[in-house]
Amino acid sequence: MEIVKVQNLCKTYGKGETRVDALKNVSLSLNKGEFVAVVGASGSGKSTLLNCIGALDTPTSGKIIMDGQDLFSMKEEQRTIFRRRNIGFIFQSFQLVSELDVEQNIMFPLLLDYRKPDTAAINEILGLLGLIERRHHLPSQLSGGQRQRVAIGRALITRPKLILADEPTGNLDSRNSQDVIDLLMKASRQYQQTILMITHNNNLTASVDRVFRVTDGILTDLGGKENEKLS
Repeated sequence: MEIVKVQNLCKTYGKGETRVDALKNVSLSLNKGEFVAVVGASGSGKSTLLNCIGALDTPTSGKIIMDGQDLFSMKEEQRTIFRRRNIGFIFQSFQLVSELDVEQNIMFPLLLDYRKPDTAAINEILGLLGLIERRHHLPSQLSGGQRQRVAIGRALITRPKLILADEPTGNLDSRNSQDVIDLLMKASRQYQQTILMITHNNNLTASVDRVFRVTDGILTDLGGKENEKLS
């Protein structure tokens, strides 16, 4: 089942001599429960692609259809609510609220949407992430790997249809990086959530369902697990 469809997406910054074509007629589709990685060098356009799909940035042209809804035909307020309820974000820098403990950080997106947190769902996610004994710890009392687990929990709690992970292992060592990938894979399988992850680390793509590469704003489909070795 197709959950996201990107059609002829273009994003241009600047004009004249300062013009930069960050995305050039990018098209792709993502299916429900699929774990997809986008690789590419710094400045290749992969972060721009993620931000457009997440409706954090507005494309110059093209369409993004999510769950049958055209994101950029919506009014801004409508799009904000849709994003809050249907898209989860995981950032390299964690972006946790320092004054809130683990449990409160995970609940935060629900509170923003005026929804009552479900205790059983929170306990389930804390268990999945191995954070039950850390539930009342502040971010400053956690390791980098534990903070990223909290960020994953925050993305999972609203049961979004799509999770966008922006270099989620960028601040972690190799062991914690693999733990994060394993957790994302488990979330994809257990909750049938679609995950789109951007990374510059080709070593983290071996277990995902499909891999794309962005080079100078152009997207190339590198295929699935049968094509694990990236040239």
